[in-house]
Amino acid sequence: MKGTISFGLHINCGSSLSLHGFINADWASSINDHKFIEACLVFFDTTLVSWKFNKLLIVARLSIKVEYKILANDTAEVLWLRYLLLDLCFCPGYVIIIWCNNLDAIHLSVNLIFHARKKVEYHFIYDRVVKKDIQIRFVSSKDQLVNVPTKLLSHSFFIHLQSRFM
Repeated sequence: MKGTISFGLHINCGSSLSLHGFINADWASSINDHKFIEACLVFFDTTLVSWKFNKLLIVARLSIKVEYKILANDTAEVLWLRYLLLDLCFCPGYVIIIWCNNLDAIHLSVNLIFHARKKVEYHFIYDRVVKKDIQIRFVSSKDQLVNVPTKLLSHSFFIHLQSRFM
């Protein structure tokens, strides 16, 4: 974070008024204990309004299970923000875009076949996709904004991602 003392969060007034969530789970940056780090950034239009970084207390055997569970938890929080904005008389866009860099989690969220023997959090995401409350889209790791505070990045890569916050 050296050299970023003059940076801040800027509130921009745009026209789309949409909610976007960038969600990621990563264990590679925790090589000592292999516990996942959950990361979530939520933007209202182009303004960062919520963020969460959390180290999970367990070590998981399957990364897809952790990624999908984090996707479900963070999607619930983004939906809560949508209801809060509605209560405050803001009309966020009809569909919330959730950006995720795990293709397995994205495929699991839209495929009914996978849901036959799964737990409640699997049905929660699928139901929200079917109701068109959310869309889950792929974002490559190089464009995943939650990598800024959670990963060691080269200077040029940090500047590239950091410019998306401005």
